[in-house]
Amino acid sequence: MSSQAAAAVKTPGRLALTGLALVFPVTLLVLWQVLGHYGYISELLFPTPYTIIESGISLAASGDLWTNIRVSVIRALLGFGLGGSLGLVFGIAVGLFRRTEKLLDPSIQMIRMIPSLAVVPLFILWFGIGEESKVLLIAKSAFFPLYINTFLGIRNVDNKLFEVARVLGFSRLKQVTRLILPAALPNIILGARLSVGLSWLGLVVAELIASTSGIGYMMSDARQFADTPVVFVGIFTFAILGLFTDSLLALIERRLLRWKDRYDG
Repeated sequence: MSSQAAAAVKTPGRLALTGLALVFPVTLLVLWQVLGHYGYISELLFPTPYTIIESGISLAASGDLWTNIRVSVIRALLGFGLGGSLGLVFGIAVGLFRRTEKLLDPSIQMIRMIPSLAVVPLFILWFGIGEESKVLLIAKSAFFPLYINTFLGIRNVDNKLFEVARVLGFSRLKQVTRLILPAALPNIILGARLSVGLSWLGLVVAELIASTSGIGYMMSDARQFADTPVVFVGIFTFAILGLFTDSLLALIERRLLRWKDRYDG
């Protein structure tokens, strides 16, 4: 048997990998349902998965769930678009030019250390409790991962590639578009995936503190009435949306980095 055939036999198929990924969550949900059904855990604090599903179906049937999901998704996309694009631009500028790094990076790093919860009162004072404050809170969360990873990706480009570019007579623009950014692309995509995850976290902060709509508001409102199943519906909704967006970016990463050899496990 050839080495390629042997590798094909040993490599698990996509269906097998999907089944393997479901083993842990399915086992956990079954155990949770059994313990809750027989009263080993508090139904008030940990409603069973069946009760949570019933609550989710009820919210979906009434339209409340879809309305809140739409509001939250729009906020997350706007915040990620604003913060991520600024992080990419600033990361490129600071990564390419030493003087820009000395001018901007210390201030940006100082701002990065300020917790989002610490600026919430200021954002509410400056922008009110409307959409502006929420989008800017999400943008703040999305900015830094893309900024840092873009900067590091550019600075980690092999210096020998620049020597080759000079020999070939590449202009500065060609160096950036054909050499620097493609070489830094793995870091940039990693930064984008981290930014998406932090965008959802920023959304939760924004909607739990000052909001009248969205998944976070739905959870906060349910908490006041001790409606724990609805809180869990919100948690699982955030988890599903976060997993979907991360999987989408992972798919884009595989398409853009097909040229790159890497270990698949």
